[in-house]
Amino acid sequence: MFIVILGGGVSGLSCAIRLQEAGHTVEVWARELSPHTTSDVAAAVWYPYRAWPQERISAWAKRTYTVLASLAQERPEAGILMVPGVEVFRRHVEDPWWRDSVPDFRRARADELPPGLLEGYHFTAPVIEMPRYLPFLMARLRELGGHIIQREVRSLDEAWASASLVVNCTGLGARDVVGDETLFPVRGEVLRVSPPPTDRFIFDDECESGMAYVIPRSRDCILGGTAEEGNASLVPDALKAQAILERNAPLLPEGAKLDVLEHKVGLRPGRPTVRLEVEVLGERVVVHDYGHGGAGVTLSWGCAEEVVQLVATHSR
Repeated sequence: MFIVILGGGVSGLSCAIRLQEAGHTVEVWARELSPHTTSDVAAAVWYPYRAWPQERISAWAKRTYTVLASLAQERPEAGILMVPGVEVFRRHVEDPWWRDSVPDFRRARADELPPGLLEGYHFTAPVIEMPRYLPFLMARLRELGGHIIQREVRSLDEAWASASLVVNCTGLGARDVVGDETLFPVRGEVLRVSPPPTDRFIFDDECESGMAYVIPRSRDCILGGTAEEGNASLVPDALKAQAILERNAPLLPEGAKLDVLEHKVGLRPGRPTVRLEVEVLGERVVVHDYGHGGAGVTLSWGCAEEVVQLVATHSR
């Protein structure tokens, strides 16, 4: 079956690959392609952040972890590293709801916590270097026979003119494409620094002045971050960059020297729940897969495989 996928970020490309593998003929239509997509700005580390509902997120996240871990081992060109690290707290916390998604989850030892932190979780997470990963996905899709076309689409009717079944992975763009007013931007700023000051990730979501996180990669490191709901500005804020450096300083080895290479801004597609469902309008079908909040990469393969199942039930 010929299928048009709207959106060339990590969700659209993952869906396209799985559908092409399932025997469909796929064409991705995207207003922006890597390195100019929202996905390119992602930190990006496996973590089910700002995505709901929990019961569906858990299954998608667990499946995606498995796929990313396999790619890290089997396809080094994908740019995925398996990195150990900690999430830290200033208070007593129970185990997280997503703990069973991570094979080596455990409570952090005292010597693994930065000074002043009371508790933490220790686990290994896939860290995805998006400048390598997105081109890898695009190349994989083309190897399978799929096509990628850069074009802007303002309505589903434009896609339905070419294919009776469309997969909608437009992220925040779904506000315009399908009129979804429940979507809202969650603005995030990060700094890309060098050299990597540590070989482990550290998440501190409860810092008094805002979230802080350290995500080491092969040649650089991402420091974050911010999460401003409703702010759609893509202009970097120098004051926020300075605040990110200050919040992260206590998490880094004493005396760590950093050069800021890049200051990046992106908009997460916030939504009360992820929209992954099929909509049938006569002979025309659309499968929606968007609204992943801060967990687009974390949910990508799990969601893509559910999209394949939904397509299978409506393509006979």
